[in-house]
Amino acid sequence: MSSEIGWAQSLAIGNVKTGPGVEQAANGLMMISLTHAMRANMTMIHEQHQRQNQAVVANDPRWARIVARDRTADGHLWYSVLTTGVYCRPSCPSRIANPKNVLLHDTFEEAKATGFRPCKRCNPDGLSVEAENVAIVARACRLIEKSEEEPSLANLATAVGLSRSYFHRRFKAVTGLTPKDYAAANRASKVRESLASGNSVTEAIYDAGFNSSGRFYEKSTGMLGMTPSQYRAGGANEEIRFAVGETSLGTILVASSKKGVASILLGDDPNQLVHELQDRFPKARLIGADRKYEALVAHVIGFIEAPRIGLDLPLDVRGTAFQRRVWQALQGVPIGQTVSYTEIARRIGSPRAVRAVACACAANQLAVAIPCHRVVRNNGSLSGYAWGVERKQALLTREAARSL
Repeated sequence: MSSEIGWAQSLAIGNVKTGPGVEQAANGLMMISLTHAMRANMTMIHEQHQRQNQAVVANDPRWARIVARDRTADGHLWYSVLTTGVYCRPSCPSRIANPKNVLLHDTFEEAKATGFRPCKRCNPDGLSVEAENVAIVARACRLIEKSEEEPSLANLATAVGLSRSYFHRRFKAVTGLTPKDYAAANRASKVRESLASGNSVTEAIYDAGFNSSGRFYEKSTGMLGMTPSQYRAGGANEEIRFAVGETSLGTILVASSKKGVASILLGDDPNQLVHELQDRFPKARLIGADRKYEALVAHVIGFIEAPRIGLDLPLDVRGTAFQRRVWQALQGVPIGQTVSYTEIARRIGSPRAVRAVACACAANQLAVAIPCHRVVRNNGSLSGYAWGVERKQALLTREAARSL
């Protein structure tokens, strides 16, 4: 027997010498213990790395853009998720990952080099879902514009390869209008262009896709703000009555067409307000107000001074279909309350059209009657106001006091 016996063979359990089987068992126990120790150590190191990574990622300004699903960050940064093995664009609609499991990337190549697969929801390798929707809606808009007659919702949806309900939602989310409203606005635009180019009213009617003159004349005044003949003449001879008064917030000008109040302007210089009115109605006949009309102006002034009396006027609202939807939503904001541009966009069914809502507010020509002064930023601070932020603050202060 060899005298070179391994150490494991010389181990004793009590007074019993160990053999080769015990040697294997001892080696196995050692390996198991070593494996457990290595795993525990690796787990500790991994957890420590996760804690450090969580702090680093959470404090990185890029992570804030991902949490906000900032679409403007798409194409400028990417992130990958260790637990799911995917990489995404910042606007990905998936549930926000734990920052300890996230890696941030400044380039697409860096994200792809992780070996992870592209997210199926946000498609970081191609166009974003939003960009695809915009492209689809743009195609539908071109179809509407080129059609001689208003295409049906079913035909439009089929043409772009979507279901009617999904297409309707996407179209409204992108444009702020339903396909039907967009088609109506497109026809109105064709009518205005045709009349302005000197075509007859009959030619304008059929060029815009109206099947009959009766249907056109039912909508013509609301579409043009005046009769088709007057519009064709550039608004010539439309009568606009107006009066200028003074309030504690400065000068006010109120002007009306036969349909209703068309302008309420605020400012510091009466002559400047009259010039603004002339610029808006360059071919109309401006008529100074009589005593009866001055009573209406006095009612508007009274509302500015004491909002508790309320203001209910017949209005001649002139704007695009989208602007009118925004202005209608503004009229639903009660005295003493404010809303954000984001909230108005949500109320009209176009939550992504926040910037367009702000533009519609800026285009409002009916101060206080369409209360765009009740729209503020998301944090409650005051934003711009066509007639001055100081006047906006004063109006809100008075209305808040009225509501107490």
